[in-house]
Amino acid sequence: MTINPKLLDEVLANYKKPEDMMGENGLLKQFTKALLERAMQAELTGHLGYEKHDPAGHHSGNSRNGASRKKLKGDFGEIELKTPRDRNGTFEPKIVERHQTRWTGFDDKILSMYSRGMSTRDIQSHLEEMYGVEVSPTLISSVTSAVQEEVAIWQHRPLESRYAIVYMDALYVKMRDNSQVKNRAVYVAIGVNLEGWKEVLGLWTADHEGAKLWLQVLTEIKNRGVEDIFIACVDGLKGFPEAIELMYPQAQVQLCIVHMVRHSLNYVPWKQRRLVAADLRTIYTAATAEAAAVALRQFGDKWDASYAPISEVWRRNWERIIPFFAFPAEIRKVIYTTNAVESLNMSLRKIIKTRGSFPNEEAALRLLWLALRNHSKKWSFVQNWREALNRFQILWPERMPSIERS
Repeated sequence: MTINPKLLDEVLANYKKPEDMMGENGLLKQFTKALLERAMQAELTGHLGYEKHDPAGHHSGNSRNGASRKKLKGDFGEIELKTPRDRNGTFEPKIVERHQTRWTGFDDKILSMYSRGMSTRDIQSHLEEMYGVEVSPTLISSVTSAVQEEVAIWQHRPLESRYAIVYMDALYVKMRDNSQVKNRAVYVAIGVNLEGWKEVLGLWTADHEGAKLWLQVLTEIKNRGVEDIFIACVDGLKGFPEAIELMYPQAQVQLCIVHMVRHSLNYVPWKQRRLVAADLRTIYTAATAEAAAVALRQFGDKWDASYAPISEVWRRNWERIIPFFAFPAEIRKVIYTTNAVESLNMSLRKIIKTRGSFPNEEAALRLLWLALRNHSKKWSFVQNWREALNRFQILWPERMPSIERS
């Protein structure tokens, strides 16, 4: 629709400064009010079938019946609208529905601020400062609580049948349980599909992180349609790899090298950590698994006298450390680290640290879901994915879908 320039000139005839347009009683607010009221009058005319004062309305069985007043909040601030009524009470305006008190998009702004860790008080102050709108804590709570159904639908949605890589990790969140605040583990799983795109498969909570509980998570993932996982990248939690192999016998379990290095450095005083870390790097950056084994022996010869548990842990987990050596160097880092999920967890921690604690599990998952929805928008296609896919085709041709084999 093209707006007549003469109409704009007429509207802006007395315009002198920005406040005349955007201020408390500025043109934008007045124009919005006039347009909405005129639109509702037009809707009522369509509902009744005749114009105001039209003789066709005589004895029609229904007629105009004044107007009710309501306040509407939006980017334009808060305006008072006159909503027209009909005598039979059958008119339902569409542009501003009968019980609507917030303009379309206003709730999205509240959710956007909430998902970035802003407190209720911060949201109140921001809306009042930016739009001149006073919003109660109850309103903010009702807006954020309204997404709970979306969270539930997302959490139980069907998943793809195959994921090339699945990263799994957990973070801890303070939640109130009865009268006590406790740390609860929130499990996060990220899958990389065969097209090279990442997605969060779900969020789950438990009293603590444990292999038995990860087994429950894996069971749910399987029930939601995941038939096969090529590579599962996990931390060194005892029993975790066994849980994966139980649910997905063909999955190649890859221990996260970053977790292995961090765990190793726990045995080392600060002054020597850089030296030990450099020698550990020679292991996981070796050209082949055989060269890595040589580097591990050399590491043991140098450091076992002081920090024997380090090489012992690496040798004990060796078969789950070396799978990434089957891939070219440019795609190894995609496989051997849970950085994808750790980056997400770091982003989530920044959001939840302003909260202190959550009143319940639902409130925690609600904010985490909103936050990860924002974070995942920044995700891009995994680099060098075509090379990885070609390698998967050679290693596991029978597990690749027919469309990829054509």
